[in-house]
Amino acid sequence: MDILFVIDRLELKYFEYNDLVTNFEIIRELIFNGRNVWITTIDNLSLKNGIPYADCYEVFEKGGNIFYDKSLKSFKINDFSLVMFRPDPPVDTDYINATYIFDFVDRTKTLILNDPKAIRDFNEKLHALKFIDLMPVNIVTSSKADIMEFLNEHEEIVLKPLNGCFGSGVMTLTKGDRNTAVIINTMTDNGKRKLMVQKYIPQAKYGDKRVLFLGDDVVDYCVRKLPSNDDFKFNEHCMNNIVRDVLTDEERENFAPVACEMNALGLPMVGLDVIDGKIIEINVTSPCYFIKENNFHHGIHLEKQIVKFILNRLKQFNEKKSCLCNV
Repeated sequence: MDILFVIDRLELKYFEYNDLVTNFEIIRELIFNGRNVWITTIDNLSLKNGIPYADCYEVFEKGGNIFYDKSLKSFKINDFSLVMFRPDPPVDTDYINATYIFDFVDRTKTLILNDPKAIRDFNEKLHALKFIDLMPVNIVTSSKADIMEFLNEHEEIVLKPLNGCFGSGVMTLTKGDRNTAVIINTMTDNGKRKLMVQKYIPQAKYGDKRVLFLGDDVVDYCVRKLPSNDDFKFNEHCMNNIVRDVLTDEERENFAPVACEMNALGLPMVGLDVIDGKIIEINVTSPCYFIKENNFHHGIHLEKQIVKFILNRLKQFNEKKSCLCNV
């Protein structure tokens, strides 16, 4: 066996080449590189007498498109050389349980990107605080009193559920809003659910920059995601809402150590959301690399760079494995 992708259920439902979907771009490029690719979803993972299995489908390419054989086959996860663990959030109980399955995978036999345990241990909102000097002023709390105090001090804030994705449930709140109490009570479930609360950055009206990591390296190219649908944030993935952007020298310098630390944690494929040089979120579950948009705006083939990185990682892993076998 070769490569297994754990993808989102929605991606399986609509599985065909779509150049807006990072997984589809990477899968197609891997096939173009002669690799055998299989796909599964978290509900098709299991343990049998402590051995992790995946019920999966084989992917094939035809006429530039990708399809999958509808015959479901069961394999030990350790039958694969590489697993790309990329289901989308929310990081709910089903998601967490899927990461537990991978605790039983023999890591000397199979490489996994990103490491499910590392994903489980790294909350995309909360653990961004590891780099607090690069973040806007914030608190993490379920306390209405704390949020009210923070709002009164900063006058406009952003409230974020800790386990959502794609801006789901994220709201702004301005001092004096007549709905302040009900918004806070609703979002915290009356003081039982913690939120990330950040000072609103006025430059957010111009969108947020997606900065990409591959291992220790900050990718040279980036795009900016514009607010959409009369919202204050990006929430509609289409070409019209994504424009060309560039990294500043300061951002390159600031984010290089972040890439190194994330890579050391077992999270080599990461996307930062950045506004005015400040990290507002660190995407580690299934970060979108905005391949089509970067290719269009920068005249590159980002999917080739990503696949080259993945295959180099796999080559290094196999060389290490070979050395251990020869000891």
